[in-house]
Amino acid sequence: MYVAVKGGETAIANAHSLLADRRRGDRSVPALRLDQIVEQLALGVDRVMSEGSLYDRELAALAIVQARGDMIEAIFLVRAYRTTLPRFGYTRAIDTGAMRVERRVSATYKDLPGGQLLGPTFDYTHRLLDPELAAGADVAEPLQRETEAQAMPRVSAILAREGLIEPDGEMPGDRVPGDITREPLEFPMARDIRLQALSRGDEGFLLALGYSTQRGYARNHPFVGEIRIGEVELELDVPELPFAVPLGTVRVTECQMVNQFKGSAKAPPQFTRGYGLVFGQSERKAMAMALCDRALRATELGEDVVAAAQDEEFVISHSDNVQATGFVEHLKLPHYVDFQAELDLVRRMRAEYEARGNPTKIDEKREAAE
Repeated sequence: MYVAVKGGETAIANAHSLLADRRRGDRSVPALRLDQIVEQLALGVDRVMSEGSLYDRELAALAIVQARGDMIEAIFLVRAYRTTLPRFGYTRAIDTGAMRVERRVSATYKDLPGGQLLGPTFDYTHRLLDPELAAGADVAEPLQRETEAQAMPRVSAILAREGLIEPDGEMPGDRVPGDITREPLEFPMARDIRLQALSRGDEGFLLALGYSTQRGYARNHPFVGEIRIGEVELELDVPELPFAVPLGTVRVTECQMVNQFKGSAKAPPQFTRGYGLVFGQSERKAMAMALCDRALRATELGEDVVAAAQDEEFVISHSDNVQATGFVEHLKLPHYVDFQAELDLVRRMRAEYEARGNPTKIDEKREAAE
């Protein structure tokens, strides 16, 4: 570490003080409150919760402030804090079919049972900066929000009634889902493990891979069967009680991608599924996750693995932004001994090169000057 350098400890302490000073910024500007970040930078908070794999809006907001808005650093802080928390148990699998929906759209059917619900979205906005926001303008009055749950059956159920889409892939009753926070990753992965890794993978990385599948690298012609965003209830089984105990609700985004499949010796032509589920409102991440999930099912479905998005080890091993950050940013730490060894090697190789009578750039410049 840098403490090995003369005066290193003092330099590090001063760097921390300077970081705190820059984090606060101009003292004439009011300091940000966590509730402001939670309410007004909600999508950033949702990303930190999702990729930090910890559902706590206030902690995510605190991490964003502490990281000066560096989202990956904030995710790192949340992950580190998460490791200090006790594990009391596992909740039941959430039922997104019973979601209290605030946004639900489909690109496959215009008229749906329960209807399309646009909800809060940038999809139809003009990408023009709004100077009124800079002036602190607000909407005239807070909008009234729908509080009653509506019956919204899944789009995939429509296709399933005709047998045109693969089964939902329910796990056996005795199958215990894996937990990537407690078990080391091993390849090949079961799909439940892979989905966990994708869910907290870096949004930008998964977005690029999902985009690659649409540009011909592992083309599988996707349609957004359904995206739904809303609150779902968490329930915990307690051994002393004959019923599940409700713990509260969390907001999630779910995407079911519908993809073509030409069929195989074991399955008829039908649509297949790609699935994405993340904390908060993050439909771009959920869509990218669903595209990658479907691409990574290539071997399972008997398809040729020809693209990066279909390579499970490549995708999963490089999707975690905390791990990626650690490997890339460790290059800033002292590598003096390693570099001196490399430097000595290059000098010896260069001397051998010149001993064979080969000209070097320095020789060529000297000759040109003469």
